[in-house]
Order: sequence, then C-alpha cells, then structure tokens
Amino acid sequence: MKERAGGILHHITSLPSQFGIGDLGPSALEFIDFLYQASQKYWQILPLNPTELAYGNSPYSCPSAFAGNPLLISLELMKENGYLSSSDFANKPEFPKDRVNFKKVASYKMTLFKTAFESNKKDIIQDKDFNKFCIDNEYWLPDYCLYSSIKDQSTCDTWQDFPLDLRNRKYESLMQWGEKEQHFILYNKFLQYIFFKQWDSLKKYANDSCIRIIGDLPYYINYDSSDVWANQEIFKLDIDKNPKFISGVPPDYFSETGQLWGNPVYDWDKLKQSGYSWWINRIGHNLSMFDTLRLDHFRGFISYWEVNAGEKTALDGKWVDLDSEDFLDALFARFDKSKFIAEDLGLITDDVKKIIERYDLPGMKILLFAFGDDYPYGDYLPSNIGNNCIIYTGTHDNNTIKGWWLKEASDMERKRVREYFGREINEDKINWEFVELAFESRADTAIIPMQDLLGLGASSRMNTPSTTSGNWEWRLKPGELEMGLVEKLRLLCEYNNRV
Repeated sequence: MKERAGGILHHITSLPSQFGIGDLGPSALEFIDFLYQASQKYWQILPLNPTELAYGNSPYSCPSAFAGNPLLISLELMKENGYLSSSDFANKPEFPKDRVNFKKVASYKMTLFKTAFESNKKDIIQDKDFNKFCIDNEYWLPDYCLYSSIKDQSTCDTWQDFPLDLRNRKYESLMQWGEKEQHFILYNKFLQYIFFKQWDSLKKYANDSCIRIIGDLPYYINYDSSDVWANQEIFKLDIDKNPKFISGVPPDYFSETGQLWGNPVYDWDKLKQSGYSWWINRIGHNLSMFDTLRLDHFRGFISYWEVNAGEKTALDGKWVDLDSEDFLDALFARFDKSKFIAEDLGLITDDVKKIIERYDLPGMKILLFAFGDDYPYGDYLPSNIGNNCIIYTGTHDNNTIKGWWLKEASDMERKRVREYFGREINEDKINWEFVELAFESRADTAIIPMQDLLGLGASSRMNTPSTTSGNWEWRLKPGELEMGLVEKLRLLCEYNNRV
C-alpha cells in the first residue's frame, strides 16, 4: 500500500438488493464498477463471518472465525446457477430499502436455502467441485458444521452446555453425532460451498477491474464459537471449560472503569508450542479471501488486558506480555507483510509503536480524532502524519462526519477545525471538507466511509459501541450512487495524484 491511492469503506450488507440485505450478487458487481469508474483502488469491508441475532448481528461477534455468512449469499446467483427456480420466489416479502431487518432476512433466505439444498442434494453429493471444497477446508469446516448441528438440535445456550462427551470432544461421540446428523451437516457444508464460490467469483471480478479488497480480522473471537470448542487447549479455560480470564481494556479517557469485552483470552504459551498453527491457518484463510488484511486491535499481539472471569468491570485486570517478535517473525516468514494493516487506534504505548515501526506496517489515522485536546500536536492531524499510513474520515465505530459535527463535536473542536482550515466551514459541506483533507494528506492511502461521501447524518452510522440494538443495519438505497459522485471522486484522485 505504498503508493498514493483512494478507497471506500462499505460493508457487503450495506449494498442495495431486493432481498433485504446486501449480498455477493449483481449489486456487488455494480459497486465494483462504481469504484473503478471513480478511480478508487481499494474496497474495504467488515468481517464476512456468520452473524447472530443474539449478538446484535455484529460481524465482530461470530460463531466461526473461518466460515462465511450465509445471509450474504446471492439468491439471484443461486437461481442463475440452477439451484432455485422463479417459482421459489413467489412469496417474497417486502423488505426495507434503507435498513437490514436481520430477523426477517434470515427467515426468508434460510427457507430458500433449504429448498435449494433439498432439490439438489443428489447432485451436490456427487459434485467434484463441492467435494474438493470440503477436502480443502478440512481444517475448519467439519468442526464448524458439527458445532452448528449440535447447537441447532439442542437447547444449549453455549457449547459449554453440550452433553459432556460432546463438550469434551470424545472421538466416538463426535463420530456418532456426525453420522446421526449427516443431513444437517451436509446442508451447512453446502451453504459454505456456495458462499465461497460466490465470493471467489466476486473477488476475481474486483481484481480484474484493478480493485483490491481489504478484509478485517478481529483479534478476539466469541467463547460460544466452533473455534473455542474445537481448540480448547489454546484458550485459558478452567476444568469445567469456562473462561478463567476475559478480555477488555483498562480505564482510559473513554471509560473510568475500562471496557469489559468478555471474550476468552488466548494461551500464547500453548500457541507458541504449536508454532502458532491456529493463527497461521486463520490468517492464511483470510489472505486467500482478501488482498490486504486489517489486523484489528493490533496492540493485542504485543500485550493484552486480562481480567478474572466474573469481574463486573475491567478495573482489576492486568497487562500480559507475549513474545510478539517471535509470533510476527513466524507470521511474516509465511506471508508478505505488505499485505497487512495494523489497527493502532486508542492509547498506543511506545512498545506497540516500536513493533509497528520495526515491521514497517501501515497504521490508521482518523480525522475525527484530529481536533481533540492534543491539537495541534496529535498523531491524527494531517500536518503531523507521514506517508506510511491509511487516513480515514472515520471508521465503522464512529459517527458520520456530519453527525459528529452537528451532534458530538464540542465548540472547541469546531473552533479548531475552523482554525486549521483557516476559514468558516459550511456545515452542509463539512463531509466534503474532511474528504478533501484526507485525499490531500501525505498518507499513501485515503479511505472514506460511504456515508461520508454521501453527506449522511448520525442516523446512518454503522455502529455505536456499547449499544446493543440498531447497529449494522444501514444500507445504501437503490440509485443513491449518482454519476456526479463518480466524477467528483475521480477528479479528487487526479488532483491529488491518487489515480
């Protein structure tokens, strides 16, 4: 990413479609065409793993770190490939055009997926391409499908409540369950096959159009996931398989009691003994999907905040150091380090900065953070940044520029913005003031959330941290990407040598 370029942050779910949620079908191809016409090089998305209603549909709280989200499968492409017929769509409900109703979408799409599977089961079993997919993904697919089957066929809240032999992964019990539930397991393998087949086709179309896709890799994973169930030895669990410690961050200026995230923490000593095989497999899997990978919570690879399970706040935790250089040396011996972005937001200590510099990894600069109390000396102000970074107006966790300006920015922050620009600011055009500032900066790469390109307000933000409802639902409405925006972005790239 060491060349001047531009890109857009826009998750798959936020694309238009007639089935209530953005997917891997025609609208995704049209979005790639838009990126190409607008002289953008990068499309950044959020994690593509399965989401669950119980976890607020967050792509960062998933039952698998490897599986794809079936809700992103294109029904139009399934019809085109012969898995569905026109009659299967006869009872399609009306979906909101500007928000995702995850419950309604899941109910409708899962019904059609089962129809497609039952109608094509015999052909699926004999399909050489399907069987090759299953063999190639043997390192995660059977465990995920077994886990999904047990969860579906029981009333267990988490895998900790599985029948004891299944919870402890007794080989005979797993084999017996797999034999008994082979129909359901085959169905889940079919969904994963369709997802990755559609994704591979989409990525090829993007790459052929000179568009590179940036994926997102969460640091922690859910306790209630096939990954923890299948790899219990690499997490700090007690004898009853409950977490001994949970994740979080210590108190800072965002929270007096810190943040308690609740994920199980890794046992890095065990990971080291295995040559970090689980991490190597996970990152290799993601690099087969994406051109570049954002490593979320990068500081966790240097040290992490560990809190005793059962604590109500993160106050009484402690920092645990790990052999970060040993891990990163092993990682970059396998993978080209130019394919990684270090998410280095928040309070980043000197030891983390040294590691990022040692490996020459690009970090992230957020314009929304540039006008706080550290102004004019802060790390996010364009006049203070260098080349080796990606500059954003904001991320999926921030308000939109317009929403921030109208509802969150203090009088002092607005004063600093005016001072930095050297003039009065038209609040109707505040989003483009920030977009242009990002593209004019020294940062090699400028990536803008779609909401800021469209000048949308707070109601269109993607996620509000520490809230449990209404997140991840925003969608681009059909026809909202006009040719005027294409031309504006193209000229912005040309003027700032980002073509």
